[in-house]
Amino acid sequence: MADPTVAERLFGVRERIAAACALTGRPEDAVRLVAVSKKIPLPMVVEACRAGQWDLGENRIPEAVDRQSELARLLTEAGLPSDRVRWHFIGHLQSNKAGKAAGRFHMLHSVDSVKLAEKLSRLASEAGHTETVLLEVNISGETQKKGLAPEEVGDAVALIDGLPGLDTRGLMGMGRFGAPENELRDGFSLLRRLAEAARSATGLALPELSMGMSGDFEAAIAEGSTLVRVGGAIFGPRQA
Repeated sequence: MADPTVAERLFGVRERIAAACALTGRPEDAVRLVAVSKKIPLPMVVEACRAGQWDLGENRIPEAVDRQSELARLLTEAGLPSDRVRWHFIGHLQSNKAGKAAGRFHMLHSVDSVKLAEKLSRLASEAGHTETVLLEVNISGETQKKGLAPEEVGDAVALIDGLPGLDTRGLMGMGRFGAPENELRDGFSLLRRLAEAARSATGLALPELSMGMSGDFEAAIAEGSTLVRVGGAIFGPRQA
């Protein structure tokens, strides 16, 4: 039997998202799918776009910048509108790469410190644009993971709220790889409650919760995720 196509895999993921939403009484369009395209051959990414998947996620700035221009060329050659793509940066954003990221993404999911937010604010103000950001929170407690500690979130949101050039839309977090569902649900629930507390304290809408990947997005949706970041379930095993 032939391996499923990108479009077939994408259809399966969308069905799973719809089913997870239905279980919690949420409309299917309450959750947006970000296809993690990092290291995926661009012709496969074109096939995802052809199937209507326009939100794409990358995790390294230099590669992402190159891939943005190359994908635009390939989409144009395929007769597809390159301006429909919404690029999401989902990896660790180093401060020294902030200048290269500024203005190039629909959303930066991984602002992990007030210091980085201040730099992005300065860059956005100088360029005269607004950067849409999510604050990354270390909900798993793993020392190798980046992000704000849960107890830092309230103060960080309040400080970043006053920075010009930034539109803070919510929080992002990652569960521990291979963790049992109850542990994943606890972490995702924590992120949701942190967002609720920050909304109450600041009056910000903070509508977005970016949580859930190929192995755990259904658990994340059950706890209120609005953005799921899925790669392998759409594109198959990633190339090294």
